[in-house]
Amino acid sequence: AAASQEQSAGIEQVNQTITQMDETTQQNAALVEEASAAARSMEQQAQGLAGAVSVFAIRSDAMDARLADASQGRTTGALPSRPPVSVAKGVRALQKNAPARPAPAQPVALPHPSQRPR
Repeated sequence: AAASQEQSAGIEQVNQTITQMDETTQQNAALVEEASAAARSMEQQAQGLAGAVSVFAIRSDAMDARLADASQGRTTGALPSRPPVSVAKGVRALQKNAPARPAPAQPVALPHPSQRPR
């Protein structure tokens, strides 16, 4: 009788441990799904931002060197001229290229281990 009780207690402890492991696995799966959705969203936002920023003129290393020379009184030739990009145009580009925010990931409901068929 004592051995039977000890065996029952051991089986119950194993069942509790399996239940805890199952719950942790479900939580991890939900976190992975959430991280995946966040990564997709960040990729879309980065693409939109790259497109929006592309309308702005970016100085080259050669231009930076010429500006440095000019600030020290040396001239190395005329700076290339580029039409300035207006702030309004940049804002419009940002708004146009901004991706829609995806809906947050919904957790997947799995049945409790005690409700699963064996």
